[in-house]
Amino acid sequence: MPKVTYIEHHGSEHVIELKTGMSVMEGAVKSGVPGIDADCGGACACATCHVYVEDGWLEKTGAKTAMETSMLDFAENVQANSRLSCQIRIADDLDGLVVRMPESQH
Repeated sequence: MPKVTYIEHHGSEHVIELKTGMSVMEGAVKSGVPGIDADCGGACACATCHVYVEDGWLEKTGAKTAMETSMLDFAENVQANSRLSCQIRIADDLDGLVVRMPESQH
């Protein structure tokens, strides 16, 4: 199973094995990773699962949809590598993916 590393804003790391097809958000919520609240349950209707995708992984996570881009307008400190973790689906080629949580989500 692919592994994803979640890094909290202060540096604590959580390495989680996720089943293919799960979202990065689902993996965080099921594993109790702090900083990803997922208030909307993964419906791309909030920005409480905002993450920064580490260099080298952004293209592999796929393109942002118009809805995701719109929801990111509600997130704080959006950067070029910002994504909603509910919109990143785990596939074998994402083994080793690293995401960071913004300081605003602690």
